[in-house]
Amino acid sequence: MASSAFAFPSYIIITKGASTDSCKSTSRSLPTELSSPCPKPNNNSHLLFSRPISSSLRYQSARNSLTDDKQACAVGRRKSMMMGLLMSGLILSEAHLPTAFASTPVFREYIDTFDGYSFKYPQNWIQVRGAGADIFFRDPVVLDENLSVEFSSPSSSKYTSLEDLGSPEEAGKMVVRQYLTEFMSTRLGVRRQANILSTSSRVADDGKPYYQIEVNIKSYANNNELAVMPQDRVARLEWNRRYLAVLGVENNRLYSLRLQTPEKVFIEEEKKLRRVMDSFRVEKI
Repeated sequence: MASSAFAFPSYIIITKGASTDSCKSTSRSLPTELSSPCPKPNNNSHLLFSRPISSSLRYQSARNSLTDDKQACAVGRRKSMMMGLLMSGLILSEAHLPTAFASTPVFREYIDTFDGYSFKYPQNWIQVRGAGADIFFRDPVVLDENLSVEFSSPSSSKYTSLEDLGSPEEAGKMVVRQYLTEFMSTRLGVRRQANILSTSSRVADDGKPYYQIEVNIKSYANNNELAVMPQDRVARLEWNRRYLAVLGVENNRLYSLRLQTPEKVFIEEEKKLRRVMDSFRVEKI
């Protein structure tokens, strides 16, 4: 075979682009000093070799090396994309974590060994002193959502069991009368409407019976209580609340756990409030 047909110079001619040193290294191996991990081929460069067989093998080796490097770069990019998607998924999941944990409230336990009762309450509720009850906790956001514990004095009346109150229905009527007395207002045109929603009796894990009573109370007030004409005195709804009471008897006392919440909030907080109700216990002192 005539070698003149393949007589090429044994050096590289650069028409445009990188320096001669970097191109010499290209004939032997892939460039290692380029800033990009995946170098783009220069379409304006022409690689010319002197020996057809060895040069073509060298060219093929360089080409295969370049192809392998492109594949490695593609795999690296794919891994980077997958890691980016994974991290974005984790970030998105973490963004929903507070909502998930918010649906599972944490409770603390309040134990009064001196007066003989205990209950659990939501962790974020705060204690308010000077509220008139033996203990008072309130939601720091929804101020109308709270709980309190009261008990009678053995010197005024002695209770031996819940049967001293009668049936749960009779105890419910007593609780409603007590609520309406407390909410009595001296304002003109104010009316309170109370409905007993449910009354029940249960025996807790301590073997003692408890009454549970649920009441809805609405407060109405005239928009113009001093108006002469009746049609000018239109009653409007001031508030609508749910009241939950748990009654227990111990130490010759009647203990009462009372929960209050706006009716629209009760729909969302029902499970939490019922857990507070079920946790109420009276203890022998």
